[in-house]
Amino acid sequence: MKNVIRALIVLFPWRIKRFLLVKLFHYKIHPTAKIGFSFIYPAFLEMAENATIGSFNVAIHLDKMVIGKNSSIGRCNWITGFSTSIPSQHFIHDETRKSELIIGEESAITKYHHVDCTNQIIIGDYVTIAGYYSQFLTHSIDVYEGRQDSRPIFIEDYCFVGTGVKVLGGSKLPAYSVLGAGAVLNKQYEQKWTVYGGVPAKVIKKLPVTSKYFTREKGFVF
Repeated sequence: MKNVIRALIVLFPWRIKRFLLVKLFHYKIHPTAKIGFSFIYPAFLEMAENATIGSFNVAIHLDKMVIGKNSSIGRCNWITGFSTSIPSQHFIHDETRKSELIIGEESAITKYHHVDCTNQIIIGDYVTIAGYYSQFLTHSIDVYEGRQDSRPIFIEDYCFVGTGVKVLGGSKLPAYSVLGAGAVLNKQYEQKWTVYGGVPAKVIKKLPVTSKYFTREKGFVF
């Protein structure tokens, strides 16, 4: 019955939909924020000023989803999690796990991406998850321990993530960096102003600190 109600709410005009999401689900949605024709039902949702979620997105089974000021999620993205409120033997060994998607200000996820928030994914300010068909996968099987395991992903401020990448749990892309198209990021890096690429991703070259993408004051790139 609950999912039927959720599906019906999706069909309403935005003004009515926002009212119901705030009143029934206790979401915090700024009056200027907007959700298109999408099934967005984390346990808790917060959308700041001018935050937007386009149409044909799904976001389910997360503990929390936060979208910062002027940030956007395009269309046709699949965002899933594994709520810590659900009793499960899979991750009982990890009491610190958080099933969350946190997006900072002036950032964008474009379209046709898969975002697995079994563990926390934090995307900073002025970040672009560009192109199509990238995968952010926080969980996998630990072959050494013979069990499911998960680790968070961090994409720091002013990063550009190219099309068709795979970002695995435990990875970090440091601020002012580019992850090249088709790369597989599987570890934490610290070197800023850098292009990372390849399978697995490694340092390709340094970037000049004068690069205009990394100094812009508006998230939208013309």
